[in-house]
Amino acid sequence: QVQLVESGGGLVQAGDSLRLSCAASGRTFSTYAMGWFRQAPGKERELVAAISRNGGNRDYADSVKGRSTISRDNAKNTVYLQMNSLKQEDTAVYYCAAKGALMTIIVGTRDAWYEYWGQGTQVTVSS
Repeated sequence: QVQLVESGGGLVQAGDSLRLSCAASGRTFSTYAMGWFRQAPGKERELVAAISRNGGNRDYADSVKGRSTISRDNAKNTVYLQMNSLKQEDTAVYYCAAKGALMTIIVGTRDAWYEYWGQGTQVTVSS
């Protein structure tokens, strides 16, 4: 089992950058595919970005492609989400998710696929 703790959220202005971190417990972090999802008020949870176990494969939502980068440091049991040129529509609670993956190249894009979730961190982008 793995526990996930997100950090780095906050109130920023449109155009600013933010880096979210997700620290995972346990010694098997490198066996988990990871994802970042977000949920805005009144909307369904949606994928932001996902990364494979070894970091070699990544996927992004169209809405953040070109503005965001997901990365991971398996030595630090941490996955990151760097977001640039933030927009008001990026306002949401951001969740980190993990799924044990047998294959190193798998990237999960559906929230139902993931096994473990963090509690979320609020990102608010003001105009």
